[in-house]
Amino acid sequence: MTRTCRCLNCIIPPHLLRKLLESDNRQVRQAALNTLLNSARLRGQRSLRATLGIGLSAAPTDGRRSIFDCQNSTWLPDAVLARTEQGEASADISVNRAFDGLGVTRAFYREVLDRNSIDDHGMRLDGYVHYGASYNNAFWDGQQMVFGDGDGVMFTDFTSSLDVIGHELTHGMTEHVAGLEYRNQSGALNESMSDVFGSLVKQWSLEQTAEEADWLIGTEVFTPGIEADALRSMKAPGTAYDNATFGKDPQPDHMSKFVHLPDTEEGDNGGVHINSGIPNKAFYLTATGVGGFAWEAPALIWYEALKASGPATEFQEFADKTYLMAGELYRIGSVEQQAVLAAWREVGIRISGVTATQRRGRRRATTTGDGNSHEGDTLAVLARQIETLSSQVAALTKEVGTLKRKRVATEPGLPASSCPGNSRSARSENS
Repeated sequence: MTRTCRCLNCIIPPHLLRKLLESDNRQVRQAALNTLLNSARLRGQRSLRATLGIGLSAAPTDGRRSIFDCQNSTWLPDAVLARTEQGEASADISVNRAFDGLGVTRAFYREVLDRNSIDDHGMRLDGYVHYGASYNNAFWDGQQMVFGDGDGVMFTDFTSSLDVIGHELTHGMTEHVAGLEYRNQSGALNESMSDVFGSLVKQWSLEQTAEEADWLIGTEVFTPGIEADALRSMKAPGTAYDNATFGKDPQPDHMSKFVHLPDTEEGDNGGVHINSGIPNKAFYLTATGVGGFAWEAPALIWYEALKASGPATEFQEFADKTYLMAGELYRIGSVEQQAVLAAWREVGIRISGVTATQRRGRRRATTTGDGNSHEGDTLAVLARQIETLSSQVAALTKEVGTLKRKRVATEPGLPASSCPGNSRSARSENS
């Protein structure tokens, strides 16, 4: 597949870092500036690698993990190997957390999605910790996962959040599966896929149901002194934080609130970290609508829809694909398909080809007040329809018979036995 996503996929959106440039704290301002400058340089490097085809393939290793220590340098080739699959645990907690996080995500891909690492061909998993000095981000650059330590004032060590690790590695999976362009709606879907599977990795590791999960992304990356729940809330986009430092969480939860931003670096490539709140909410609603573990039916529906997507897939097309995949995987009109339909409708997206009458009819046919299946009523309706059709066919057959008898009576030379209505008397006379 041709890869069209040549971006640097960072967990901290640029609008938060730019807010820190206004801080009264000189250390915070400098850390934010260094992070933005380093990120711009890395984006250029990745774009060049992708253009030249450098590092796009490697020998499969069944997802072998290697963790490197950058020792606060930003030059990855000088990083020191700190832990491998064959080695013992490190004395460095960041090394161990990165190693374990890569392992949990790899296991999730294998056991839940039946996928062999990021590319489904055993791609090696390399992680780099202690990147730069006070680097306020973590990112996937197309080849490896890189973690900053944070500035210690606003952000802490980014290896501390499992869903951040799952989020970033999923950018790699999305690139290999669909190549969603990192701009506008397709880019917001790209970000949403990472939030979805990042959250699911955490839920799976904790064995949480959809109702038990917090649906927050990156709760651990803020320092204790920052009044913020997380970077994003999938359950309630727009409520993850609201403070003087970062302002109010700008994520929308409905298409009527879609944020139109320029397709530039300053505009977050058309608001990819912002408008991802809409499909995020749709997944949360689907998961809670289905109930149980979100990494089961909801995850498989989203994964199959991703596999059916392409670089330019937008919200409407993806919503339609999830609805179709739910029907294919779990039966048309199933609880899973109805949960998908209702979830997208609640965020302002109507599934294509499903009329209001069909939606109302399906709701009546599939659920009762207590949420139980109403399949018996649906079958009864079908049985009545079949009975009506049978009666109509019988009446039509009788009418055809009458017409044939009239034709026999008016056309001399035709034997009476040729008339279906006289067959019984003809057999009697010959007996």
